[in-house]
Amino acid sequence: MRRLLSLLFTLLCILPAFAQSKRPFTFEDMMKLKRVGEPVPSPDGKWVLFSVVDVDLAANKKTPHIWIVPLGASGAAGVPPAKAHVGTAASAVQAERSSAGFSSAKERILIPDQDGDRPRWAPDGRRFAFLSTKEGGSQVWIAEFDGAAGKVTGKHKLTSIATEASGELWSPDGRNMIFTSDVYPECDGAPADEAACNAKKLDEHEKSKVKALLFDRLLYRHWNAYKEGKRTHIFVVWVARPDEKLGGSIDPNPHDLTPGDYDSPVFSLGGQDNYAFSLDGQEVCYTSNHDKMEAASTNNDLWTVPVNWPSNATSADVLAKTKNITADNPASDSTPLYSPDGKYIAYRAQTRPGYESDRFGLMLYDRKTGEKRNLTEGFDRWVGTFTWAPDASRLYFVAENEGTSPVHSIRLSTEANAENMKIDSFLPRFDDDPAVTRDGKWLLFTGMSIAAPNEIYTGSSDPGECQKVSAKVPGEGTMAATACASPKAQALTHLNDSLLSQIAMSALESFWFTGALGDKVQGFLVKPPNFDPNQKYPVKFLIHGGPQGAWGDDWSYRWNPELFAANGYVVIMINFHGSTGYGQKCIDAINGDWGGAPFEDLMKGLDYAEQHYPFIDKDRECALGASYGGYMANWILGHTDRFKCIVAHDSMFNAESAWGSTEELWFNEWEYKGTPYDNRALYQKWSPHQYAKNFKTPTLVVHGQLDYRLDVSEGFQLFTTLQRMGVPSRMLYFPDEGHWVLKPQNSQLWYKTVNDWVDQWTKK
Repeated sequence: MRRLLSLLFTLLCILPAFAQSKRPFTFEDMMKLKRVGEPVPSPDGKWVLFSVVDVDLAANKKTPHIWIVPLGASGAAGVPPAKAHVGTAASAVQAERSSAGFSSAKERILIPDQDGDRPRWAPDGRRFAFLSTKEGGSQVWIAEFDGAAGKVTGKHKLTSIATEASGELWSPDGRNMIFTSDVYPECDGAPADEAACNAKKLDEHEKSKVKALLFDRLLYRHWNAYKEGKRTHIFVVWVARPDEKLGGSIDPNPHDLTPGDYDSPVFSLGGQDNYAFSLDGQEVCYTSNHDKMEAASTNNDLWTVPVNWPSNATSADVLAKTKNITADNPASDSTPLYSPDGKYIAYRAQTRPGYESDRFGLMLYDRKTGEKRNLTEGFDRWVGTFTWAPDASRLYFVAENEGTSPVHSIRLSTEANAENMKIDSFLPRFDDDPAVTRDGKWLLFTGMSIAAPNEIYTGSSDPGECQKVSAKVPGEGTMAATACASPKAQALTHLNDSLLSQIAMSALESFWFTGALGDKVQGFLVKPPNFDPNQKYPVKFLIHGGPQGAWGDDWSYRWNPELFAANGYVVIMINFHGSTGYGQKCIDAINGDWGGAPFEDLMKGLDYAEQHYPFIDKDRECALGASYGGYMANWILGHTDRFKCIVAHDSMFNAESAWGSTEELWFNEWEYKGTPYDNRALYQKWSPHQYAKNFKTPTLVVHGQLDYRLDVSEGFQLFTTLQRMGVPSRMLYFPDEGHWVLKPQNSQLWYKTVNDWVDQWTKK
């Protein structure tokens, strides 16, 4: 421990020298960074597959490829210690790696001549599946793999479904593959007829000169797309081994396992799959919502269905064998995962119907008795992605906590201690997508910080003892890190080290203050590169969305604090009441109080920063936010003149019209405690448009045409009001973007427009 403390002190002391030789971060730098996906360890524990997205700014496109990195028998042989998550100290850690004689594992692209995403190993390790658009739309492909040489020896397309395929998953015996596809429910029937029906309807729709749609229910569009009468279903298809051919008894047509006019699995913005295979490969568990009013319901349930069906089986046959195993819970149940011993299904669940931001608990369903247990009853954080230990003795999961996302574990070794299970928090300050090697010794996961995007890390699966340490750096204040008695996490990939070593990144500094309701509230601060404590700096005051979200030690390509700071700004971020990572009471505090406690927290947090950081120029501050952050930017517009400018991206301006034009009604109806026609007073109380007569601050409005969470009409209403009030304002409109700006050149324009607007009003 003494050596670790000495090392940390040395790193922090040499930090200013490293910072002086580097350049500020640019948008072009950010586009050059490789975007690393989740780790997928091979069955023999020797290799890790993952996808990497490359951005071609000139071509305005993003392309994923399949990469591989050796893991080694020990799980981390030859891999250097993890990067310190203390901002610019990361470069010093690189120097320490070299001096210590560590050598990096050599990650490399595995299939350079073809795009590829979501790699998944076959159980035998001789093949893996991946998604590719090489021959048009997304389809499942199979690659043969030479484990000794670490090379692909051949590849072929598995699916050729007209409605495209995604989300592929192997059965444990390697004989079947499930995947998802958006199909027309009226085509339900026998597999061959179903495929032909979907292909015909899709062709007719694409060729028709009439693009009108006819609706008879809500949720006809979602996030950024109209559903066009289609539903997401799960299909199963038989997979031949490399030396096998289709026999007369094998049906080559994919079978629909989730027929009916429902999305099965439900829509997801990412994260863990909402479906899984049983250990014997004979059953699939998936998530689906069968409530009549889907737009106002969060009642996702877990359903099970047999996998193997004769070729003449119909949709009615499949539905007759489908079973709802969580019908007793009127709130959300999702992300099922069978235990490796086949006894249980672990999943995440909420308890309050209609509340998408209720606490997510980790549940255990006994497949024999039907009994359900909440494994995290006394754990006041949201359970995120999770995975099983290979021997079914432990579950690992990620949970946000005060701006970080540690890995946690919970042991389930015997029935005797099942009621006294202990949750361990370890591998601190890392992120998501945990996976365990088949021998159970090593965890793999993605890790990021505010100063670096995702890389893949590995660490011991056994929780150990760690100690928090801190050191003072001249001109930099106190910086914290975590030192462990033995290395607990090691970087397995280093795809972005070379580029990041040239860039000046600032540490994320945390501060606490007394906010609304007398509660302690956390804020964060990022200084500009080549920071001079004797200068005064303008401020970009960032407001997060959600509102049940949070700022923390993590990376973003859309709202990047380091990039916002790079042109000479101090960036301040506050995790107000409603933020995640501070317990459910903090989250619930925003319900029905959107402009109350959160606004008070934001103003008190900025007051605290102005009083305690003398380098802040309080006369040159700009507030910026998107989604709920955009709502709060509009609320600020009507309630204070302390800012020189405002940026409101995809914001809510009129709470009543936003309810009528959104798609997920459960969100607005929970947050505003009803509909506008049965609780209009609350909608009016917290609607920014009610305070338009107070608008004075120069405002940039940003909105996307394809944003169906907060319709573009909200942005138009805001801009119209600003113009009529004579408030200096501009509007940046994207006809081809939704709630987020995702296309590279659109993103480039977004950053330039936003930064130019802030410069215009704070750097005069």
